[in-house]
Amino acid sequence: MRHYLFKILTLFFIAYSGAQNIDVSGVIQDASGIPIPGANVVVKNTTKGVVSDFDGNFTLSDVEIGSTLTFSYIGYITNEVLITNNSKLTITLQEDIARLDEIVVIGYGTQTKKEITGAVSVISSESIEALKPTRIEQALQGQVAGVNITSQSGTPGGGSTISIRGVSTNGDSRPLILVDGNVIEDLSVLNPSDIESINILKDATAGIYGVRAANGVILIKTKTGRKEMPLTVEYNGYGGFQQTTRKIPVLNATEYAAIVNEAYAAGGNTPPFANLSGLGVGTDWQDLVFESAPIQNHNIMFKGGGKKSYYSYSGSFLTQDGIVGGNKSNFTRFTNNISYNLDFLENFKFTSGLTLMRTNKRNLPENSNSSVLFNAINMAPTFSVYDEDGKYTLAEGLGGEVINPLAQIDDTFDRLKVARLSGNAGLSYNFLDHFTAQSNIQFNYSEVKSHVFNPIANFGSGKNSNVARSSVFEGLNYFRDYTFDAFIKYENKFNDVHNVNVLLGTSVFKTTGEFTGATGFDIINNNAAYANLEQAQDIENINRFTGRNPTFDSRLLSYFARLQYDYKGKYLLSAVIRRDGSTKFGPENRFGIFPSGSIGWVVSDEDFLKDNSFIDLLKVRASYGILGNDRIPDYRYISLLNGEGTYIFDDIEYIGTASGGIANPEIRWEKQKTFDIGLDMRFLNNKLDITADYFKKRTEDLLVIPEVSGLLGTGGAPVVNGGTVENTGLEFAIGYADNFNDNFKFSIKYNVTYIKNEVLYVNTNTGVLIGGGFGISQPAPSRMEAGFPIGYFHGYKTDGIFQNQAEINASAVGDIQPEPGDIKYVDQNGDGFITEDDMVNIGSPIPDATMGLNISLDYKNFDFAAYAFASVGNEIVRNYERGQQLTNRTNSYLARWTGEGTSNSFPRVSNGATPNTLFSDFYVEDGSFVRLQNVQLGYTFSDDVFKDSRITNLRLYVSASNLFTLTEYKGFDPTASSGAPLGGGIDQGFYPSAKTFLLGINLKF
Repeated sequence: MRHYLFKILTLFFIAYSGAQNIDVSGVIQDASGIPIPGANVVVKNTTKGVVSDFDGNFTLSDVEIGSTLTFSYIGYITNEVLITNNSKLTITLQEDIARLDEIVVIGYGTQTKKEITGAVSVISSESIEALKPTRIEQALQGQVAGVNITSQSGTPGGGSTISIRGVSTNGDSRPLILVDGNVIEDLSVLNPSDIESINILKDATAGIYGVRAANGVILIKTKTGRKEMPLTVEYNGYGGFQQTTRKIPVLNATEYAAIVNEAYAAGGNTPPFANLSGLGVGTDWQDLVFESAPIQNHNIMFKGGGKKSYYSYSGSFLTQDGIVGGNKSNFTRFTNNISYNLDFLENFKFTSGLTLMRTNKRNLPENSNSSVLFNAINMAPTFSVYDEDGKYTLAEGLGGEVINPLAQIDDTFDRLKVARLSGNAGLSYNFLDHFTAQSNIQFNYSEVKSHVFNPIANFGSGKNSNVARSSVFEGLNYFRDYTFDAFIKYENKFNDVHNVNVLLGTSVFKTTGEFTGATGFDIINNNAAYANLEQAQDIENINRFTGRNPTFDSRLLSYFARLQYDYKGKYLLSAVIRRDGSTKFGPENRFGIFPSGSIGWVVSDEDFLKDNSFIDLLKVRASYGILGNDRIPDYRYISLLNGEGTYIFDDIEYIGTASGGIANPEIRWEKQKTFDIGLDMRFLNNKLDITADYFKKRTEDLLVIPEVSGLLGTGGAPVVNGGTVENTGLEFAIGYADNFNDNFKFSIKYNVTYIKNEVLYVNTNTGVLIGGGFGISQPAPSRMEAGFPIGYFHGYKTDGIFQNQAEINASAVGDIQPEPGDIKYVDQNGDGFITEDDMVNIGSPIPDATMGLNISLDYKNFDFAAYAFASVGNEIVRNYERGQQLTNRTNSYLARWTGEGTSNSFPRVSNGATPNTLFSDFYVEDGSFVRLQNVQLGYTFSDDVFKDSRITNLRLYVSASNLFTLTEYKGFDPTASSGAPLGGGIDQGFYPSAKTFLLGINLKF
């Protein structure tokens, strides 16, 4: 009886409690603790609700106990809370990453990812933050299929070459880069912590940007505030150190002396080292030039907004010493960004941004046969650093190039300072319900100041680096450009099924520059402290001797139109036509018309798939377009008097002006025809994401500068439309992300790109264009030739080592008679002689495939991320050995041929004349590699730790970049390349990318 009575009383109590109404209040914030104004609070299944105020606070009166409140805000996951009492609520809304990723920046606007009909990739700020790069390019490598980054140097502030879907020209192949709509040529001006997102346009969708978009477009959006956002402060900083990833194994003093003696004896000369017993290991020159170098970065950001405006400011400071030369190769960057946006009226808006950047870079010679690392590899280990007088040891007997690398570092004074101001401002006005008029002005102003002091120096007898007369060079170059865009948009929806978006616009671009500078001689006391033109003698203007025009002026005028249409969001169409005019071409060829179009079909919206629970998105898309390229020197269609001429009057030499490059009034636009067909898929409630693309990119009428006969007289070669290059490829990306529970999140992403590059046609007398350099006085090793990849290596194919004289007598040989132990070359044409006609394709610097793998997981307050990148199928030319009689060698020489049967892969040593130095596949190595780009572990402190302070988020982390590289390449770094289409992939002592260890902090107030 009591049991039933208890049940009745309980039901009565619940019914009585449920009938009570209370007032519910609280605050709504994001995951960082920042209040969310304007969030919706609604009693579920009713129309009763309120909106949070400026500080995220809300109060909802007369709410029945037992009701469910729904909290929602655009871009955040909706949260539901059961009301049991009137305690004050703290509601945290998590960003809906899948929904945020739907909005993609395209040309002059945005689209949802579902609507996009082209090949567009997105990198979020989270991915960039996880990598902690010093340059944006480092965040792109391995993150996006079809984008390959080639480091031109691992030196602090060193540049990179960005290729989107292969090398399509042997000229300027840089993509167009826009930061908040502002054209940026050099990504070093950006602080990676300021980036909100990066969008890459890889196919014909880039055509809306016209001539400058032929090699793809990278759209960067920076962080800013939002309306009705309280002032927030973020600080991000890290510090750490860098080390070289490896040293090239060379001979120690004892091994070196033994090899040298053997070489002298083989050449019929007296060995120079009579006693090897006391030499030991000698001097490790690489160990002396490499050092552990510090790096630190600090960034602070303020952002917020009111009812009609929002703003942001960020300031950053980065300083980084080099792993070679320490502060003699330091890079320092100061960056300031400010943005302000205001809605004058509901339909009249103003946007603006300003960036001020300063860099200071100290340079050492690199990536050449006069570089510090080239000297460290080739310097004899039997030499000490200093001689008996305490001065740097002279590198006697090591040829004209090799010098003491420590003396070289001390005597190098090379500094480059850049100051850059970039800005943009825009107005937009909505009228007649469906129309928007918008105009934007963007500008860049740069000052590049060079200061190079060459003191009197003696590095040894006959050295090319010796300086008999001290000099100082001071240069100051100015660069200015602006872009003005104006366009009108029409957007409307008809009968709830037809969506139409029309864009009409025009664009004007102008860039100018001025080069100034002078060299002065005989610096007081031969001292860097007095190295300026005011203290110098015999000052000479730079433009007098370079033969270049001290100014340039280039302009573009464009008109464009775009139609975007979809039916029920399922059938998609985009068409673009753009007319570009460039001052790079003559009046007859100045304007070009470049159309492009794309279509898409959202199959998953069809009735036969709409209600399935497995496929969330299935979209097929295709695009085709023609894009133009005009990246050549100015005014090459007419003759200019910008050459240098030397004249003799009364036995006195005068330097004057002569005709410059040969004019070609017929040069016309380089055209890129690009086709893409793609597939976008999402499964398992958007947890699994797959993208696949097949593309073909053919570049016709390549703008090239061919070799010409000296019979043509003075002046350089003309610019001609000289060839066709085709890139065919396949991209595939797959990613899986899941929140298994409140404590554990996991994601993994993989992408791979296969590219086949082939030259189809070269319009020169020889059918060949050449570039690059190998050894001394040898033919250029890189070629552009029909039927081969652009920049392939042209040399001799080897067939082992001659073991005896009988093999030599039975084989084809060249002008230099080989001996047993020398390399055997293949007689390709069978004429019985080894000549240049036997040189063939022996490798390509272009990889067959590139891959990226990204893994991240969060467990409670810990987060972990790892990124890896791989390049497969490319070759690298080993050109960092000087090959003089007394220069050092790599330890590969320990496996040399020393008699019949001892080696069939590595030749004998000799200081006599041998054919072994000819450019052949003996000097070409597999450049494939897998690199762990970054590993990071972080810890975020719980909110309750800072509940009584202004701190809303605190995260500490440790990271390691470039931790290890798996490769068979024997040089410093398998990413070695100058970045040039012709001459890339040749390693002359490449400055390696550093291995970096960091400790960092992310702090929000």
